[in-house]
Amino acid sequence: MKNADSSSPTIPQLERKLAAADAENARLLALMEKKEAQWEATKQSLFEQFRLALERQFGPSTEKYQVDQKDLLINEAEVAVDEEDGDTDAADNEAVDNTAAEPSKKRRSRGGRVALPPELPRVEVVHELPEAARHCQDDGTALTVIGEEVSEELHVVPARVEVIRHVRHKYACRTCEDGVKIAAAPAKLLPKSNASATLLAYVATAKYQDALPLYRQSQLFARHGAEIPRNTLARWMVQAGERIAPLIETLRHHLLTAPLIHMDETTLQVNQEADRKASATSYMWVQRGGPPGQQVVLFDYDASRAGRVPVRLLGDYAGRLVTDGYEGYAEVVRRNGITHAGCWAHARRKFVEAQKVQPKGKTGKADWALNQIRKLYSLEKQAKTLDPEVRQALRDQKSRPLINQLRQWLDKSLTQVLPKSALGKALHYLDHQWPRLTRFLDDGRIPLDNNAAENAIRPFVVGRNYAQSSIMCSCAAGQEGQRR
Repeated sequence: MKNADSSSPTIPQLERKLAAADAENARLLALMEKKEAQWEATKQSLFEQFRLALERQFGPSTEKYQVDQKDLLINEAEVAVDEEDGDTDAADNEAVDNTAAEPSKKRRSRGGRVALPPELPRVEVVHELPEAARHCQDDGTALTVIGEEVSEELHVVPARVEVIRHVRHKYACRTCEDGVKIAAAPAKLLPKSNASATLLAYVATAKYQDALPLYRQSQLFARHGAEIPRNTLARWMVQAGERIAPLIETLRHHLLTAPLIHMDETTLQVNQEADRKASATSYMWVQRGGPPGQQVVLFDYDASRAGRVPVRLLGDYAGRLVTDGYEGYAEVVRRNGITHAGCWAHARRKFVEAQKVQPKGKTGKADWALNQIRKLYSLEKQAKTLDPEVRQALRDQKSRPLINQLRQWLDKSLTQVLPKSALGKALHYLDHQWPRLTRFLDDGRIPLDNNAAENAIRPFVVGRNYAQSSIMCSCAAGQEGQRR
């Protein structure tokens, strides 16, 4: 009996085992709750990604910077007319609702003509009455001009392919027959080519600005009676790019003296490039800067998106740089002591996505953030024509309080939202980019966003998506690659 009692656990031992079991159960329950929270967050994130994918594929565009793919469709004209009709109906309803509040508000009616630019050249075509009709029917007296009625229509002269013959007369003395004199040949961009500088500029603009592939340009020239093979056009572009390299470097020097530069980059695919697969992703970098009316926009190709690229492009530039949230600019900013500003348009897009996945008919945190950002843009619109010093004073007075409210709301919201949700991603992006996004408050020359660079790179992006052409070149050098 004594042996049995000695082998039985004591009460303190049982209490310790029970406490350990309770602790283990608590740990397992906490782990289960954590896993369930992670699963719920993952499920919510996947659901939001699914809704955003549907919205991007089938939903309407919500921001002006986006290029609507229907603009590239064959029925673009019919779609545009339908949209005009819909906008008119909406405007009519709005006018009815707001008549009492704004009786003097004017709007252009559907189909109203836009005034033709006064700087366009005018060609007058005078329409006269027949000679017999310019006499009075009663007494035959010649009628007198008492005025005129003028109407204008926009006219375009179709492209015309012509040959310019440069004729240089040779002169010689019949008496002494000593030497022949002839006028100097006109300067040519490509001395051994029969392409004029105007033709080269026309082809380059159509190719790189209007996204018209060289094989289509070759077909257009053929319809005008000029057979120019695509390979010839490609060779012209390569040679022209090499010839204008000094001009590009002059523009680059002018750009790097600007007090502020916008930068952005976009992807592209190069089919034939040494030591790289055709499926490899490359990048086109854009820089934009300079005073109004003297803006420089430069495109540079690079196979990489690494931080060494902006280091190469910016050199020892130490002014102001506006970019999106990409961290690849951090190295050059640190090296050169650049004032780095962020882009509110990118921050806004994150909240637009969060707004799309919230329950229909309900408002939430995304709506509040978008409303604050909308107020910032409204103030910037007012300050657009002001001098930098006056603009900064306006920002101190009106924009800074909005920023302070947004910061307080952000600090509170970060602890209330799942980080992997669309709203959580928007909040964390805003928090991470905050120092750059608020840089504009301290300098009236810094804009609110990087739209200047995005607007410059947009034609390239549209051409890439539409024409599906690959470029094997530095865009600044204008070298031509093969069509995909």
